[in-house]
Amino acid sequence: MATVKPTTTKAKKSAPIRQVSSGNAYIQATYNNTIVTVTDLNGNTLAWSSAGACGFRGPKKATPFAASQIIKTITEKLKDTGMREVAVFVTGVGSGRDSAVRALNANGFSVTGIKDMTPLPHNGCRSPRARRV
Repeated sequence: MATVKPTTTKAKKSAPIRQVSSGNAYIQATYNNTIVTVTDLNGNTLAWSSAGACGFRGPKKATPFAASQIIKTITEKLKDTGMREVAVFVTGVGSGRDSAVRALNANGFSVTGIKDMTPLPHNGCRSPRARRV
């Protein structure tokens, strides 16, 4: 009979907290969800959150209130990094766009610039038919 060796698991070392004064905030606002990622100027992710990760389910994920709660949780994650200035890049047409930018400003971040990076077709694929509600 083979002897079973006990496996030893090594404890993961957490990465040291980097001190960053400014960074980028990428807001992806779709019709169904809002996702926010905060990076340093090199593009390394410091914190991210989404409406689903904050506990919202179903149609509540696409609300402006959910977007403000996302920024609140990201502020908690970033409080040790010392980040104060944020350049905002917005993608999508969801309802959480404006409230996420306003919440960034209200939670102590200085917004240095806002850029809309929503992709627009130059007459590409035919768009879907209009909904009859």
